[in-house]
Amino acid sequence: MRGGHPWVFSNSVREQNRAGEAGEFAVIFDRRDKFLAIGLFDPESPIRVRILHVGKPCAIDADWWRARAEAATSRRNGLFDNLTTGYRLINGESDGWPGLVLDRYDETFVLKIYTAAWLPRVKQIADILAAKSRLVLRLSRNIQEQAARVGFQEGQILRGTPLDGTVTFLENGLRFEAEVFRGQKTGFFLDQRENRRKAGALANGRRVLNIFSYTGGFSLYAAVGGADSVLSLDISEHALSGARRNFALNQDHPAVVRCQHETIQADAFKWLAAKPIQKFDMIILDPPSLAKRESERSVAIGAYGKLIEGALLRLAPEGIFIAASCSAHVSADDFFALTRKLTPELEEMETTRHPADHPATFPEAEYLKCIYLRRRR
Repeated sequence: MRGGHPWVFSNSVREQNRAGEAGEFAVIFDRRDKFLAIGLFDPESPIRVRILHVGKPCAIDADWWRARAEAATSRRNGLFDNLTTGYRLINGESDGWPGLVLDRYDETFVLKIYTAAWLPRVKQIADILAAKSRLVLRLSRNIQEQAARVGFQEGQILRGTPLDGTVTFLENGLRFEAEVFRGQKTGFFLDQRENRRKAGALANGRRVLNIFSYTGGFSLYAAVGGADSVLSLDISEHALSGARRNFALNQDHPAVVRCQHETIQADAFKWLAAKPIQKFDMIILDPPSLAKRESERSVAIGAYGKLIEGALLRLAPEGIFIAASCSAHVSADDFFALTRKLTPELEEMETTRHPADHPATFPEAEYLKCIYLRRRR
């Protein structure tokens, strides 16, 4: 804790004065009974306390919460102009809000909580964060039953006017839909913004394959970047219909109109295992998390290996291969080492990590990594 780590695990608690309830403040003392930290208590989670403050005692009241929210949002000052209205404002522990994120989609804001410790404070935090805008509540699956018992539902509008369907926001001037009620994460993968932009800048004149395309973020950037054709591959027809709608939202862009966009609903593992027929000049591989827990790490590494090997069979001469991972239990070093081992004939261009609005200030928060490679002549 003194070094800045924001979690206290259940097996690290030496003793406590009483049982405690979810959301109570837990005051932590060291072995000499000196005040050390204060955090949110969660008796049902292996992360027993999520640290809010370390050092000298302080009063945690409405003003304290408001100042902490302003500190997080001020760190985004200057990152985006009016051509980008979708980004993260609060990134959990790394912004001093453990187990909570806040994303903006134009005039709609989405608050997602990952621990029941926040449930007693949802209304208080909503008052501080929402201002006059619409605020939607999203809940991690593991706390939805607990939330229902205290009157909160997944996709509930906490503040602002009702909303029917999706919201539209801008990212680098492109229009996207966000399914703020039930979409992945808070409705869109905002963390891949910079990688989408980089991929688009490399797509001119290329035939592009986007594996695990979801709603076509990488696909649309490739089209805008001048790709001749883009194939979006995903197992979900619902996601693919979102990709088609995102392309429709940007038909005022000549490059989008020129690009041939095709969608295929298929299991990526099975599709890649089939005999390759078509070659692509750019392949983007961005699967969902393949390791939800540490025990799944080795299986995830094996799965990444199969995906990479299958993708390489379809990569044309001088083709560009972009591979990303969002599995926190597979480190960047391990993921990059695996990819390099399987692609000895490819030239490495660059690697990327978290964007500025998704800071990672401790090891367990580091999940996103991406590597760019090019097949040599």
